Order: sequence, then C-alpha cells, then structure tokens
Amino acid sequence: MTIKKKILIRIGSLRHGGAEKALINFLKNIPSDKYDIDLLINLYSGQYIQEVPSWVNLHYLLKGEMITTNRLQDIPVKAFRVLYQKMFIWFPSLLYGRILKKKKYDIEIGAIHGMYKEILSSPIKSSKKIIWVQNDIFSLKEYPPEVVLQFFNFDKILVISNKLEEEMMKLTKNDSQREKLVKIYNPIDKSDTLNKANEPINDMPFENSHLPTFVSIGTVYPQKGYDRLLNIHKKLLDEGLQHNLIIIGDGYDFDSIQALLDKLSLQETAKMLGYRSNPYPYLKKSDFYIMSSRHEGFPTIIAEALILNKPISATDISGIKDLLQDGKLGIITQNSEDGIYTGMKKFIIEKDLAKHYEEQIKSTELPFVLEKSVKHLQEIIDNA
Repeated sequence: MTIKKKILIRIGSLRHGGAEKALINFLKNIPSDKYDIDLLINLYSGQYIQEVPSWVNLHYLLKGEMITTNRLQDIPVKAFRVLYQKMFIWFPSLLYGRILKKKKYDIEIGAIHGMYKEILSSPIKSSKKIIWVQNDIFSLKEYPPEVVLQFFNFDKILVISNKLEEEMMKLTKNDSQREKLVKIYNPIDKSDTLNKANEPINDMPFENSHLPTFVSIGTVYPQKGYDRLLNIHKKLLDEGLQHNLIIIGDGYDFDSIQALLDKLSLQETAKMLGYRSNPYPYLKKSDFYIMSSRHEGFPTIIAEALILNKPISATDISGIKDLLQDGKLGIITQNSEDGIYTGMKKFIIEKDLAKHYEEQIKSTELPFVLEKSVKHLQEIIDNA
C-alpha cells in the first residue's frame, strides 16, 4: 500500500485570478491516490470553490464575500479580517491545533507569494516548504530586497517567468540558494477555455459595429493600467482612429475608472461590463486583446487569448516575453501610455497585422500545456 504524502496548500481565496485558476487546474489534474491534500483558504469566497475536487479537504479561516471597494462602511470588516488572519501568523499553534486538527504535513505550499509569512510561521519544522511566486514582486513596494530574501528560507521557490527567475537569481549568494529556484509555467486548461468561449452570451457590446473592438479582462486595480487605457482610447478617437473598447472585471478601482470614462465622454465607444464568471465569449467575439498593465506575474489571460488565437498588444511586463515569444506571437510595447498607444494604433492602421499574428499563433506549439505543467509540479512535490 502506497503511503500518501500529506500536503497543506494555502491561498487567500478562490476568487477569479490567475494564481487561483492555476491552483485549481493543478488540483483537478493530479492523482487522488498519491496525495492527502488539505487546502486552507483565508476567505471562503470565489467562483473556483465549486471546482475544488471532492477528495481535497477544504478548510477556511473566514466566510464571506471579498470586499473589492474602499467604502467607509467596509473598513471595520476589512480591519477585523486582517487582524484575525494575522493572529494565526503570530500564534500558529492555534491554527494548526484548532482548524487543522494537529495534522502533520510532509509538504506545505504557499500557492501565492503573499502567503510566505503564513507558511514560514508553521510550527511543523520537519515539513518541506514551497512558495509559488505568482506576481512580479520586484515591482511591488511591499517587497523590497530584504523581504524577498526571506523567500530563500523555503526549500523550493517556484517562479512563473524568465524575468522573475532572473531577478531572484540576482539576490542569490550561493549554489544552494540558486538550486531552490524553479521556473514553471502555470497550467492552462486549453479545452476548458475553448469550451467556455463557445457558450452563448446576449450582452456583447458593439456586436453589430463595423469598427474594430479591443477587449481587456482583469480585476480593476491600479496595476491593470485601465486609466492609461482610457486615456489612449480617447487620444486615438481624437485622431480619427475609430474603434471600440470593452473592459471586463470588478475591483476597488472600478468606480474611479468608470468616472474617468464618463469624464472623457467615452460612453458610446467604451463599456465597463463589471465581473463576468465566463469572460471568454467576449474575448472570442472581440478583434484584439489589449493589456495595459503596469505589472503582472504570469498574465494567464494572455495565455488564454493565445489559445483563442487572438491578436494581442501588451505592455512589457513580467511573463509577456515568455508568452508572446519575444514578439513573435503579438505586439510587446513599452510599459507606458505611449507604448499602449503604439500597439493599438498598429492594429487599427495595419489591416493585415492581425492576420499575421493569427497565423503565427496557429503554427506555434504553446509551452503552457496543462499536462506538462502538472507533471512538472508533481515532480517537484514528489522530490521534495
């Protein structure tokens, strides 16, 4: 009889997002007879909860919807949640005793970089510890070098782009630290993306328009650069370059971005649809995907746009050169308003450019194959 490895995986919630989706894709595609997995989420919230395999033991600290606004009435709830979660970092024996029932784990995994303190505070000193870095932490002010150096207390550090690997490598001091770094592609379920893209929708903006339509999908946070995107949309229109723009997603910056849209009088050409559990039909029906982000880790939506053979213009952020193969599969622009402007203008003016990229994508074997990524992750766990 094979002894199952006991694994604890931690993540903030299972709300929509690249890290959350990568984790779910991993859990859905590993053999249940090899592992005994406890999944602990801070907040029992999100569309992916229903996709957690039944054999995975699901635990949570708090229940409730994620607060994505900065309204005054939400501050007390936010403050309570932060303090409650920090209590278990300060007193981890409470967490491991009461919620995890004193279970002993062979491996503990932080499925997103923000969980590094939680995993490192574990009272189980014998467990192997793995952190999965899912964002460009080097562009985040809360991750100065002295904080990132703490990641080398893990046994393995999974990074999802060449840029992250290169930046982490600069901080290493010896071979043992360098050996901890492992580059791994997030597992993307191609068939699931294709199936969802074919589901019917009845609220597609500009469906009967003859003008080209750009779409951007993601949580409406400042890092996504939607303020820059609306400014460039306005600039192009003022130059007579007619086109439409769709933004899909919610988040605490939603109201301010909508206010900017209204201030620029873009109501007829730009639409903010809010959150959609299945954004892929909108992506499929649009002409181009536009990414205006200031920073990302591994922008899963770009991988999914490639699966749908969609022409892409994206700012030069972490993961983009890997995904777009240094510009072979899409336009990579400067990470600025000028860069966003250049990419959008190229697609509007150069009528044959979209077809060129579609043909390039069709003829290229994409590296983020579900089976390969899951196998790589399993090997890391099995050898830990």
